[in-house]
Amino acid sequence: MRPIDQYFSNQPEPHKSALAFLRNHILALDSRLTEEWKYSMPMYCLKGKMFCYLWVHKKYKQPYIGIVEGGRLNHPDLLQEKRARMKILLIDAEADIPVEKVDEILRAALEFYK
Repeated sequence: MRPIDQYFSNQPEPHKSALAFLRNHILALDSRLTEEWKYSMPMYCLKGKMFCYLWVHKKYKQPYIGIVEGGRLNHPDLLQEKRARMKILLIDAEADIPVEKVDEILRAALEFYK
């Protein structure tokens, strides 16, 4: 099994289901997005450049989407924390995933790659 597949399969529920949904949803967002295993995490790249990644927040114990160019986005639900360039969108794995919000943020981030 590839390390990236192992990462997803080793997650406990409900994180496993939320991350699996986000994985497929991100890849379906734009046909140019590719999934890679970088820095020991699932990374999604566009034209060879890092776009976003999926991870679980250690403090909040919630899955999140890390937006590489998030620092250039102004959205009230994105957290900067101690990152200079990136922002994250926390996902409550026990609730319905806010697909419209995810799409709005990811589509805005895609604009930086044109």
